[in-house]
Amino acid sequence: MEVIDPPIKEKVQLPNATATLILGILSIVIGCGSIGLILGIIGLVISKEGKQLYDKDPDAYIGYSNLNAGRILCIIGIILGSIAMFFVLFWILGITTLIGTVAGLGF
Repeated sequence: MEVIDPPIKEKVQLPNATATLILGILSIVIGCGSIGLILGIIGLVISKEGKQLYDKDPDAYIGYSNLNAGRILCIIGIILGSIAMFFVLFWILGITTLIGTVAGLGF
């Protein structure tokens, strides 16, 4: 009796794995403000499909390390962008309060 090996399934690159990694890197590099925050959010959103596909069939895809690294970088970029936006908001509030106090409006 002849033993037949099952056909070898060719692995496919996860969709948006490279794009997620690039957006994660850019969200950290440009993380000083709203642009980094927006890039991080976009990177997380587009990585969702790839993560779901990989969770269904891990043996069919390659590039999960890029996707996972990109997701982590996007989360770090979102945190840095949020902190930067927080400081900008308080800086603007501080300046407007200072101007109001100097002008005699006395908030």
